[in-house]
Amino acid sequence: CLMLKNNTEITVRGYHLDLYRHVNNARYLEFLEEARWNLLEKYLETAKESHLAFVIVNINIDYRRPATLGDILVIGTSLKRLGNKSLTLTQSINLKESGTAVARADVTMVAINTLTGESVTIDEQTRGLINYLPQQ
Repeated sequence: CLMLKNNTEITVRGYHLDLYRHVNNARYLEFLEEARWNLLEKYLETAKESHLAFVIVNINIDYRRPATLGDILVIGTSLKRLGNKSLTLTQSINLKESGTAVARADVTMVAINTLTGESVTIDEQTRGLINYLPQQ
């Protein structure tokens, strides 16, 4: 069984802030990406060997409240849906201290063959690995 890191912590730094002194909306996408890498990097070698990659085709994000300098954010990632050629992850960003919701996103990714760039059906080996992801 693989050990999965479901939560990623990020401390808000000065360079994350915009003119209004809260985290710029584009930075949240970077925070979500960091959490996905923390969760999925264990799968990258297996996927690379089979010429399989997952590319993002859609992100829906809801911003709930601003995060500010010094806030510690906890980003949780879980599997929402697994289809034949795609999967959707749900990610939540919360303040560590209070658990207050900062943002929530659904990220849809499509499986592609890295040699052809075409979408492909998720093979059984990869499907088995994906089933180890934390479920929503």
